[in-house]
Amino acid sequence: MTQTSGPGAVLFDVDGTLVDSNFLHVHAWVEAFAAVGSPVDAWRVHRRIGMGSGRLLQELLGDDVDRLGDRVKQEHTERYAALAGLLRPFDGARELVRTLTDRGVRVVLATSAAPEEVERLREVLEVDDLVEITASQDVEEAKPEPELVEVALERAGVPADRAVFVGDSVWDVQASVRAGVPCVAVLSGGTSAAELLDAGAVAVHDDVAELLRELDGSALASVLR
Repeated sequence: MTQTSGPGAVLFDVDGTLVDSNFLHVHAWVEAFAAVGSPVDAWRVHRRIGMGSGRLLQELLGDDVDRLGDRVKQEHTERYAALAGLLRPFDGARELVRTLTDRGVRVVLATSAAPEEVERLREVLEVDDLVEITASQDVEEAKPEPELVEVALERAGVPADRAVFVGDSVWDVQASVRAGVPCVAVLSGGTSAAELLDAGAVAVHDDVAELLRELDGSALASVLR
């Protein structure tokens, strides 16, 4: 049943937003491409973190994606798993989620991560008792397509005008805008404020710790009432 009044929902990206993982992904992808003899510059990888892996591989491998894509993806999976001990939540991540749920807001984690990566992120965040989770296996098209955001809205049980998305990448912003959900962006994933605003973000904060400190004056305040 869709809720049309009272507290709304906050939909969170995870990688680079709640968990410090983007540059671990970059490292794992760079090693993966090199391992199959098709090296890619790290900056090119970083600019595609946040989109689904299928689209990332298509853009970076081009005509070689059918020949090399599966091998690169497997290499990335193994190398990223080896880095899992370096994963940690950003300061304020757990506290922001708990503060929102304490105030009646429904929280959904909406990530393009693969199932095995989602499990590691859940272990790091330790907020399973407070949130719903949507991930790549729940949709046919990953970000920047809007489907993941739309599924998250369904899980939250609210219309688009009763939700706010929080993410760190241009792909997060594009997906939420296409779904009709305002996006608050954070800089913790390594994308500039100018790019995030140009993509359609309604506001940009340094990180979720700043968002927590400024919660009642932020764009998230609209779903608290």
